[in-house]
Amino acid sequence: MMNTFEKKIRIECHLNTSVRSDCLSSIDLTAPEDIIAVTRFHQSIPGYSPTPLIKLPELAKKLGVSELLIKDESQRFDLNAFKVLGASYAMAKVIKDELGLDDAELTFDSISSKAQSFRHLTFTTATDGNHGRAVAWSAKKFGCNAVVYMPKGSSKARLEAIQKYGAEVSIVEGNYDETVLFARRMAKENGWILLQDTSWQGYEIIPAYIMQGYFMLLTEALEQAKGIWPTHVFVQAGVGSLAASLLAFLCSFVQKIKPVFTLVEPVGAPCFFNSIQAGDGKPHRVRGDLKTIMAGLACGKPSQIGWEILKTGTDAFIICSDEIARSGMRILGNPSGDDKHVISGESGAVTLGLVYELLSNAKYRDIKDKLHLKSDAKILLFSTEGDTDPEHYRKVVW
Repeated sequence: MMNTFEKKIRIECHLNTSVRSDCLSSIDLTAPEDIIAVTRFHQSIPGYSPTPLIKLPELAKKLGVSELLIKDESQRFDLNAFKVLGASYAMAKVIKDELGLDDAELTFDSISSKAQSFRHLTFTTATDGNHGRAVAWSAKKFGCNAVVYMPKGSSKARLEAIQKYGAEVSIVEGNYDETVLFARRMAKENGWILLQDTSWQGYEIIPAYIMQGYFMLLTEALEQAKGIWPTHVFVQAGVGSLAASLLAFLCSFVQKIKPVFTLVEPVGAPCFFNSIQAGDGKPHRVRGDLKTIMAGLACGKPSQIGWEILKTGTDAFIICSDEIARSGMRILGNPSGDDKHVISGESGAVTLGLVYELLSNAKYRDIKDKLHLKSDAKILLFSTEGDTDPEHYRKVVW
């Protein structure tokens, strides 16, 4: 007889039969000078320090794998999420171009010292929470303005977290994708700069900057891993900008074997899963309310740039139910033995919950085998957020 948890869980896997080791296609994101520029910029921000890469040896032993590592983004500045890496870098690039500065001047001090010249700039965006907070934080740091729109159903805690940094914030009627369209229209009508973390035809430059900003996650992680090269990487996806950024970065190490790369989405917002299953090479929209507790992943349309990279370089596309995210939150919040405690929100913990289920539940042995999850596996995960909705976090973990 199935217990209550087993009745709630759902995991589906689609293997990519056309995967290539060269996933970059014609998209140039990972030029060495760009990677250097990203690192130099982030290290120039006051208060910067790398977020920890946490080893979970007790859990790895329990699950029968060699290494289990997770990057804890709850400690990224005071923002409780990774999104600021993309938002701050993209904003800096836009301001640099506005000021006519050289690439070598892409540092926080070089830009902020000329703040009087761009205080009039207003950046706007649509957000489920984390990206909007990152845009508001970055605008405040640089001394310009931010206007943020959130989809219906957004939590009060996430809205107030954005207001804390001085942005103008409002919730509109519509899901995430409809809110993006609204922000796009407001930017055009008001002469604002749209700083959106998804892309479409004709809007690629700023999303590409955002994706490059995310390189810092792997720059830090690979240095912290001290020679460990992952055999498997699981990354959660909303519009896919983070996942595509990390995949492109990994593919740039041509002398290394590309890790088995798995994309993870909620059952309620399976835009990549549905798109790859369609088999026509095109991204497809998921419509409706996109019901999932994973607010940061409740996106109905893949980023165009993200899709082009992920459709060729991703080994497996997986969708899973919300209970998998809850399980991951509880496991990280109640560690085994001497493993470190990690506070991870719904969108941050889903990959750990999935890995745990694949490795511990005989029901999913077929998926485990197809992903070559063996005893020598070195698995890298990214806890992309902490308790960004503290009340909900406590309800789940307690």
